[in-house]
Amino acid sequence: MTADRTSPRLHVRPAAGQWCNDPNGPLFHDGRYHLFFQHNPERPVWGGIHWGHASSADLLDWEDHGIALAPTPGTPDSGGAWSGCAVVEDGVPTAVYTGMARTDGIGSVMLARATDPAVTAFKADPEPVVPGPPPGLDLIAFRDPYLFTHAGARWAAIGAGHRGGRPDVLLYRVDTLTDWTYAGSLLDAADPVAARIAGPAAAWECPALFPADPARTGPGDPWILLLSLWTDDITYTTVQLTGALRPDGEGLRFAPERGGPLDHGRDFYAATALVEPDRVLVWGWSWESRTEQESVAAGWAGCLTHPREVGLHPDGGLRIAPARELTGLRGRPLPAGAPLPPAYEIELRAEAALPDTEIAVRLGDDVVLRATPTRGLLELDRSGAPATSTHPLPRADRAVATGPAGPGLRLRVLVDGPLIEVFWNDRAALTEKVHPAPRGRWRAETVRGKARTDALAWTCATAPDRGRPSAPDA
Repeated sequence: MTADRTSPRLHVRPAAGQWCNDPNGPLFHDGRYHLFFQHNPERPVWGGIHWGHASSADLLDWEDHGIALAPTPGTPDSGGAWSGCAVVEDGVPTAVYTGMARTDGIGSVMLARATDPAVTAFKADPEPVVPGPPPGLDLIAFRDPYLFTHAGARWAAIGAGHRGGRPDVLLYRVDTLTDWTYAGSLLDAADPVAARIAGPAAAWECPALFPADPARTGPGDPWILLLSLWTDDITYTTVQLTGALRPDGEGLRFAPERGGPLDHGRDFYAATALVEPDRVLVWGWSWESRTEQESVAAGWAGCLTHPREVGLHPDGGLRIAPARELTGLRGRPLPAGAPLPPAYEIELRAEAALPDTEIAVRLGDDVVLRATPTRGLLELDRSGAPATSTHPLPRADRAVATGPAGPGLRLRVLVDGPLIEVFWNDRAALTEKVHPAPRGRWRAETVRGKARTDALAWTCATAPDRGRPSAPDA
């Protein structure tokens, strides 16, 4: 691995640079994971949206395959191939996506089938399966289909927002991929739990609904709904709601019971999910904390996060952790006090012996993580490398996560160039982009109180470089 830390090296993003946003259509097909993403191949700004494509045999090393799906002039996706999901239908990987030909946020649902087993490209059907929203709803948003199966039937959730400020998730029954029937609202902001946790928002984008445990999908077993909050072109944050799926007339209704942020950082949005027999993998889009002008000068903007396993703990709280495969990125040990390489992982375990004990992990001189486990607080302080982005407002220098209080602490900190992903006790995640990326040396310390601590770190690299000496710099 080179010593260049200006961009992520281990995460999915276009090899050619330019623009990357929402993850789309994760699939496992013929022994490989396929992951697609929104991509502008012309400039590192949003616009001209295509689907980019990468694949991996192990969730560690990703191969870029260029553009998988492009807008077609004169068709319902002429304005962009926007977000959606993918399924394998009759052995053929098929994208189910938003065709956009309008400028008001109202799309259609389109299908595109893989042209070969390696999914090097999709060919879109000329006509949408859902040309637009049902009449009479007066929507400002209709996009991002996500398919799921419940009680032997297949359904689709579509993100929506009503004029006047009421976000919604619309539900369709999908008897075949070409036969969709509108079945009402799955969840809207009239629900008090949803209004409290998933508001304010003008629309809910990128809904993803999956069982908390794929092995338990009987009546009463919990489901998790991911929603990304959108207001006036501001992509704000992604939340998770846990609840039950209940029959409702000819459709279903999601009844949320609890929830909160899916990620407590400010560079995570538009999460999507891949349901496997024993787990659910989730990816998000990590945007930039710098200005658009700085991204244009750098030649790239946006990447996808590492995959995360999402479910519930036995007490009903959210479980979120790096995909188990990611320990395979660990290379050579990185002793405390060593210069930081371009990519690395730090794992800290601690037990606080006194109330209000504060434990810090310092990433060079400019970034520090502070944990106060008995108060259930985690803070990322980037005041040494403040964000330059001003959209929608200038950022504070600190991002804070909250969670259950207790003496025990486990942090996993995965850093890839400017991208920092922190996982706390498998209960909370915090994602931030820091430009310039952290430099200097790392250390862990108890700065207040008393604690027993143990911290380990490793360099991380792509397969050819794992185990080789890294190229750190102080």
